[in-house]
Amino acid sequence: MADPGMADPGSGAFVPGALRRPPEAAGRRASDDALSDLYAAHWVGLVRLAALLLRDRSRAEEVVQDAFIAAYPRLARLREEGTALAYLRRSVVNGCRSGFRRHGVEERYLSSVKGSADVPGRASGDSAETTALRHHDDAALLEAVHRLPQRQREVVVLRYYADLSEQQIADALDIAAGSVKAHAHRALTTLRTTLGGAS
Repeated sequence: MADPGMADPGSGAFVPGALRRPPEAAGRRASDDALSDLYAAHWVGLVRLAALLLRDRSRAEEVVQDAFIAAYPRLARLREEGTALAYLRRSVVNGCRSGFRRHGVEERYLSSVKGSADVPGRASGDSAETTALRHHDDAALLEAVHRLPQRQREVVVLRYYADLSEQQIADALDIAAGSVKAHAHRALTTLRTTLGGAS
C-alpha cells in the first residue's frame, strides 16, 4: 500500500496529503502558535509592568517586544519546562533596568546641554498619558515608588501591581526570597514615611 502522503507510483496519480509540510516547518508553526498564545495572554500585563518601571509606555512596549523576540528561539524548551512566562518577566525587568540606565544617561546629557538651540527633544513635551497620570489621584504614590532604589521599586511593582508571590519575584529578579522580603519591608517603610509626611 502506498504512503498516503505520496503519489501512487503505479498510476502517477496524486494522493491527498502529498504536499505536507516538512517536520521542521511544522515545528516552526508550533513555535509561532505558542508565541502568539503567550503574546495574546500576557502582552498587556507585561507592558503595564514595564510602564510602571520605566514611566514611559512607548519604551515599555519596546522592552516587552524585545523580550518576546528573545524568547522565540528558546520557546520550545521554555514551554516544556513551564517557564515561558517567568522568562518573559525576567527579560522585561532586565530590559527595564537597561532602559532606566540609558534614560539616565540621556537625561544627564540633555541637562548638560540645556539652553542650546539644537537640544534634541527640546520641542517635545510630555505625552498626554504622562500628563494625565501626573494629575491622577495616585500621582504622589507613583512618584514615591519611582524614587525608591531600583531593587525596592522592582519588588514593589512586582508584588503589588503584578501580584506575584515572593518566590515568583525572587525568580524574576534572580534573588533569594528572603531578599524579596527585606526589599519589600524597606520600600514600604520608606513609602509610609514619604507619603505620611506629604499628607
